[in-house]
Amino acid sequence: MKAQALRARPRRRGLPKDEGPRSTIAPNTLDREFHAERPNQRWIADFTYIWTAEGWLYVAAVIDLFSRRVVGWSMKAEMTAQLVTDALIMAIWRRGKPDALLHHSDQGSQYASEQFQKLMAENGVQCSMSRSGNVWDNAAMESFFSSLKTERIRGRVYRTRNEARADVFDCIERFYNAVRRHSTIGYLSPDEFERKDGLA
Repeated sequence: MKAQALRARPRRRGLPKDEGPRSTIAPNTLDREFHAERPNQRWIADFTYIWTAEGWLYVAAVIDLFSRRVVGWSMKAEMTAQLVTDALIMAIWRRGKPDALLHHSDQGSQYASEQFQKLMAENGVQCSMSRSGNVWDNAAMESFFSSLKTERIRGRVYRTRNEARADVFDCIERFYNAVRRHSTIGYLSPDEFERKDGLA
């Protein structure tokens, strides 16, 4: 890292408080256990937004905690239930119908919607939700979006939503999954880690 003039960002000190109202839709079953013993055991999900000259572009993603791979994503101009539903549909299509899968998200109306909950029920996916206003309950997902914005989006100006879509696609599929190394999986990229485990 020194040779490339890179340095790690300092970590926050102390543990965050365990507080905030529980979800009426689902309990916080994940309980900040951001690891998985096997693929398709624990998925985390959330969405963020990117500014373009045409207006906001919303980006939803689903990550498999086993390999930290982004297994599903969706991008739309509207912040609707369809945004997060499409990301989950892609993840299920890519990984096959899951068996005993836990899906963790925040309590947003998109994830609590009848449309999204029905998709999970039809595929036998167990729902877990963070406490209200508690970002630490989905810290691994927050870390992904922080990396996306810090390493790719910050300082860029997108003239159109399509330009932003193309750049986010490139970042997820050609960099984050394929190249970017993660300390939690032995400094391998998600794709390398899955190949080593015989999945790819």
